[in-house]
Amino acid sequence: MASIGFIGLGNMGGPMASNLVSAGHALRVFDLSQEAVQRLVDAGATACAGPGEAADGVDMVITMLPAGRHVRELYLGEGGLLDKVAKGTLLIDCSTIDADTARAVAAEAENTGCPMIDAPVSGGVAGAEAGKLVFMVGGETGPVEQARPVLDVMGRAVFHAGPAGAGQVAKMCNNMLLAISMIGTSEAINLGVAEGLDPKALSDIMQQASGGNWVLNVYNPYPGVMDGTPASRGYTGGFGTALMLKDLGLAMDAALKDGKATPLGSTARNIYALHAAAGNGGKDFSSVIEFLQHGGGSSSQ
Repeated sequence: MASIGFIGLGNMGGPMASNLVSAGHALRVFDLSQEAVQRLVDAGATACAGPGEAADGVDMVITMLPAGRHVRELYLGEGGLLDKVAKGTLLIDCSTIDADTARAVAAEAENTGCPMIDAPVSGGVAGAEAGKLVFMVGGETGPVEQARPVLDVMGRAVFHAGPAGAGQVAKMCNNMLLAISMIGTSEAINLGVAEGLDPKALSDIMQQASGGNWVLNVYNPYPGVMDGTPASRGYTGGFGTALMLKDLGLAMDAALKDGKATPLGSTARNIYALHAAAGNGGKDFSSVIEFLQHGGGSSSQ
């Protein structure tokens, strides 16, 4: 079993770390939320006063942070992790950030003698809790394979997408497609309901027909159609609208830089921006169906 420093115990990082403790790994944990730390301590982890202490003397460090600026500051800032971790420590960043930051931090880590991979995840809070995340990994083959047994504890699939930053590119593309799919599925269900169809009957039909997709299969946005989804619990406990908007922003920034046309991605970003501005940033991203039901107006209650 590995000794692991885990930094970032939010909605995703908390259950990921908990699964590692349950599997028998020795965890040293840190988060700005003492409540989040205490939950892991109660599960068997060791609390640390700061990131440097969490990274002291471990085999690997896993970070799960909100944005690229947080990752850059943690690793590269004054007194950052790269000044503290022992040479040879494997660094795994599971945050969803821009690929350029992932590449820059990985290059600096390599210069200090620490292999680093970017390993953003898909699957949401439910996937994190169940240990069924999908990891999209960028980095050299050796470190990826070294990390795989630990990633396997937290996920159901690990894909090596390519060199440093490739995991972030894969996550960015996946979430852009997910956002487009969620909006399209929501539009279709809303139209069917307006025309008198039962939302579950329509969803079952489309699921088996040519319109079938992941949203219909496991994440239906219409309340009451599918048990266990955020839609059936007031759009709570899922992947927040604000987070989807952040990921769409990463995709649009990349598209602008690369000169690639992403008209549907751009439209999806605009819709989610309006939805968030109407007071729904904390709701699950499937709540966009409410925004569409209101003709693009406020859906906050």
